[in-house]
Amino acid sequence: MWTQHDNEIRRTIEAPDFLTAIRIVDEIAVEAERLNHHPDIDIRWRKLHLVLTTHDAGGLTDLDHQLAEIIDGIAAKHGA
Repeated sequence: MWTQHDNEIRRTIEAPDFLTAIRIVDEIAVEAERLNHHPDIDIRWRKLHLVLTTHDAGGLTDLDHQLAEIIDGIAAKHGA
């Protein structure tokens, strides 16, 4: 689940394997482009560390929470 740290929300997703982790990132990228709102993503084998914030607003906005919900759905679809 997402946790808030200062002006950002964070989540770590553990995928079943590396290839699934990459598929999850690919789907997140498509949605991020659609929203023109891009997360920070750190890939470590099958663990994805994600951070959402709206830099130009100096904190969290509705876009962060909207993308977080989309990411949750993508992760769940892939068994993560």
